[in-house]
Amino acid sequence: MKMIKIWCHIKAMIKKIVYKIVFGRKLQIGKGTTWRHDFHIAIEGKGKIEIGKNCFFNNGCSLNALERVCIGEGTIFGSNSHVYDHNHRFRDESESIKEQGYSVAETVIGKHCWIGTNVVICKGVHIGDNCTIGAGVVVRENVADGSIVS
Repeated sequence: MKMIKIWCHIKAMIKKIVYKIVFGRKLQIGKGTTWRHDFHIAIEGKGKIEIGKNCFFNNGCSLNALERVCIGEGTIFGSNSHVYDHNHRFRDESESIKEQGYSVAETVIGKHCWIGTNVVICKGVHIGDNCTIGAGVVVRENVADGSIVS
């Protein structure tokens, strides 16, 4: 088991280097932050992602930014959780959704949160410090410090 953990950390360190080369100043990753398999970061346009120190992302997590995603230190994510700062526009029925662009708003997750497996955090949400978000929750509204959402 120790060898598997070491291998995951080595792969994460390599991926951090690649991400820093690709995204430059648009990406900040705090010391001690790591992840397992299939972790993805997507930053487009003026987007920016800031991850605090000592965060952890389990298998299959993704962070997606057109504006800004910010994650506080010590926050951990269960498998297959996804964070977005944008959503498709879809009001004009005469135009395809793909052509209507996006609405954007920064998404912020506080310090020392536990984001459960298969959680989706939608654009514009602010989650306070020390929150627990239960497995499978779609977070569409702000969450106060110390809250448990299930």
